[in-house]
Amino acid sequence: MKELCAVPDRYIRYAMTKEFFCARMIEGSSVREHGVMMLSPVKKLKDLQAGLEKEIYVDVILQSLPPFYDQFIINYNMNGLEKSFHELVNMLVQYEATIEKSAPSVLVGEASTSKVKTKVAGREKRKKDETSSTTTSTSSTPVTPLGGGKGKRKRVRQPKILNDVCNYCREKGH
Repeated sequence: MKELCAVPDRYIRYAMTKEFFCARMIEGSSVREHGVMMLSPVKKLKDLQAGLEKEIYVDVILQSLPPFYDQFIINYNMNGLEKSFHELVNMLVQYEATIEKSAPSVLVGEASTSKVKTKVAGREKRKKDETSSTTTSTSSTPVTPLGGGKGKRKRVRQPKILNDVCNYCREKGH
């Protein structure tokens, strides 16, 4: 009877590898809690002699981390570190504490509008300059607006000539 109710080791190994390989740390949660949670399947897989090497355990732990730890993972792999599971979790806890302390605090305050006001004032001044130059000049040479920035197409503006024909009523001079 005991043999009929017993769960085969193969199924337990399957369930533990699935739990281990599919585990993902939720962004914003504690890396210490994630490490403790990952410890259970690691111990069971070692007890079941799953045949996984230490490097595989470390790789899966690193892959289960959110993008917040990408810099840590790059440094860990580039420096060729060979740490045990417990040492890796301790390093991750230290990294998390260091990054959280050095994160810049966000100051909430009123935004400065001086730059916006300057831009608006500059546009108004240019418009006044353009209108005064078009009313005094009767030449037919094109006038380009000031301040055509990089990547912007420059508009060519021709002053109104009193001898032009109106497109609407076909009369001259207005």
